[in-house]
Amino acid sequence: MSVATANIAQLKARLSEYLRRVKAGHEVVVTERGVPIARLAPLGSAERRATRRNRLSRAGVLRVGRGRPRKALTSPPAGSEVGGDVLAALLADREDTR
Repeated sequence: MSVATANIAQLKARLSEYLRRVKAGHEVVVTERGVPIARLAPLGSAERRATRRNRLSRAGVLRVGRGRPRKALTSPPAGSEVGGDVLAALLADREDTR
């Protein structure tokens, strides 16, 4: 694995290029006035495959519940059109702005 060095200005100007290098398995050491301050390194395969929910849970940002969510939380009420109220509000707002 090769290591590239970039100062903050270079990193800002060519961020996409440095991220491509990291995706390819290389590391990038970020410097400020010649002093290393950060390292960009590729994630391990397990981290790349982890779901957002799992990552947030491990970071302590999200507390995962137990069991299945209630049906009322996962499906629209019977007989209602999903998003109908939102669409009606958007159309009414559009008419008001004309």
